[in-house]
Amino acid sequence: MKKRKLGFWEIWNMSFGFLGIQFGFALQNANTSRIFETLGAQVDELAVYWLAAPLTGLIVQPIVGYFSDRTWHKTLGRRRPYFLVGAILASIALCLMPNSPILWMAIGVLWIMDASINITMEPFRAFVGDNLPDRQRTLGFAMQSFFIGIGGFVGSSLPYVFSHWFNISSTAAKGVIPDTVKYSFYFGAIAFFLAVLWTVVKSKEYTPEEFEAFEKANQLKQNDSESQKEVTTKKQSTIGIVMLLIGLLMTMGIVYYSLKKDLYILSLGIAIVGFLFVMASSLRKLNKNNGFVDIMTDLLRMPTTMKQLAPVQFFSWFAMFSMWIYATSGVTSHIYGTSDTTSSLYNEGADWVGFLMGIKFLVAALVAFLIPILAKVTNRKVAHLICLSCGGLGLISFYFISNPDYLLVSMIGIGIAWASILSVPYALLTSALPLSKMGYYMGVFNFFIVIPQIVAASLLGFMLNNFFNNEPIYALIVGGISMILSGLLTLAVTDKPTIQIDE
Repeated sequence: MKKRKLGFWEIWNMSFGFLGIQFGFALQNANTSRIFETLGAQVDELAVYWLAAPLTGLIVQPIVGYFSDRTWHKTLGRRRPYFLVGAILASIALCLMPNSPILWMAIGVLWIMDASINITMEPFRAFVGDNLPDRQRTLGFAMQSFFIGIGGFVGSSLPYVFSHWFNISSTAAKGVIPDTVKYSFYFGAIAFFLAVLWTVVKSKEYTPEEFEAFEKANQLKQNDSESQKEVTTKKQSTIGIVMLLIGLLMTMGIVYYSLKKDLYILSLGIAIVGFLFVMASSLRKLNKNNGFVDIMTDLLRMPTTMKQLAPVQFFSWFAMFSMWIYATSGVTSHIYGTSDTTSSLYNEGADWVGFLMGIKFLVAALVAFLIPILAKVTNRKVAHLICLSCGGLGLISFYFISNPDYLLVSMIGIGIAWASILSVPYALLTSALPLSKMGYYMGVFNFFIVIPQIVAASLLGFMLNNFFNNEPIYALIVGGISMILSGLLTLAVTDKPTIQIDE
């Protein structure tokens, strides 16, 4: 039994929700540091305050993926219940975020908002794997990239648009979020809910019986069996003990040398994951299998292609997070020459950064369907290398620019990289995943988005404080180098010929 080929508008409808999801992420990425600084956060504290988002994703994504693989609602189907619930919660959080009166409330709302967005977003990636045959998946991910680009462009540009087109004030008293930011979040909340609702209403899903038939038809595929190699309890326990010891030794080193407290997040995170592996191994020995055991065991049963893509994802997303965290403070201090959040010059620079973020998304939308053509002329790995090199050079160029208008050129390069980051790795991965665990492994694949943010939050503040005299522009240079390295690592990935790039 084979999945039917879907028409263009069917793929359009099933991807449309990403337009709203990206409104949420774009507003979050472009304005969170601005909100934190307005509420009193120091530049070297921004990274650790951002940790609410990745820590939430690290927990939520595999759990949502695991349960969405096992869900069936007679009206909403398999993935769509999560789309709808996440959209409602995220829209509420978007309205609350710019009304946070104190810093710690903003951090807490960021936590809720990111969890809600992840509840919606994570099953969307699996949705493509569920509904499309292999030969159409690249088109499906390209369509998602298109909507991500459009939603990101509009969402990121909203404060600038409200300020310059509607003459709404972009400044406010000390400790108060400007009206341009507030209205942008309100607009984004409405757009998020309506776009996701469109996909929920206009899309269909295969029944469990049909899906079981697809699974049987594919059970002899090499890629499926590859991901199901057995992991012994001894191996799982050994890995857990090693991680636990490494995490504890790192923590002791941080204490002994009085290093920045941000690093505890990284060291204790490694120790906790190690402990969870040991715990899962012990439960398996007692034949007490449950969702927790499945999640922790399948982490060690990832397909080879997924393991090869891990460092590619790590360094490319590390670069993106360095930009999202430090672009506003880097541009305002290095190019506009101010760190005073109450000044009109600072807020002009912050609005311009938001607009630049929008340009990145617009470029991504425009080139999304050109990447498969580039990959066909070269191959997907070389195409990804070229795109990421454009992005890396764009980030590094921030340091050398004195006229903020020229940052538009930098953002073109970053937009090209962004389009590739959102499509090529997923196209390389999809056919290596077992159908019955598509949602779970898509959630796990997002670990390699979340982990670099945790590392970025732990290390970048430390690096700025100890090596770069707290000048955030240097974080963008580090990000640019990281992105180019990611492109080079792509050349080591095995590209399965069964995945079609030119559908």
